[in-house]
Amino acid sequence: MAIGSRRVLVGAHYGLRDWLGQRISALVLIAFLLVVGCSLALAGRLDYDSWSGVFAPVPMKLATMMASLALCYHAWIGVRDIWMDYVKPAGLRLALHVATLLWLLYCLGWSVQILWSV
Repeated sequence: MAIGSRRVLVGAHYGLRDWLGQRISALVLIAFLLVVGCSLALAGRLDYDSWSGVFAPVPMKLATMMASLALCYHAWIGVRDIWMDYVKPAGLRLALHVATLLWLLYCLGWSVQILWSV
């Protein structure tokens, strides 16, 4: 006589990919902040011309895009885990997941627009 559900659990590696993803994305963000901090320190005064001069070269734009992607991925993992842990109704949780994804995609698109207009 079986007692309980017959649900198959995923095992010991459950969450390892998300844990690693958050740590790696955090390292990307830290490296990017160090590069931006050094670039701004070397740029001299902080006005629009020096700020846009830091982000004008293509390698810096690509680094900024990588950092934007890392930030969105990092935020997605964190907010998704909050919704999964604290929102119990499945329909509401799904709606919050979709709203979060749409908002992060919007922010990513906006950052691309701002970055490539400099």
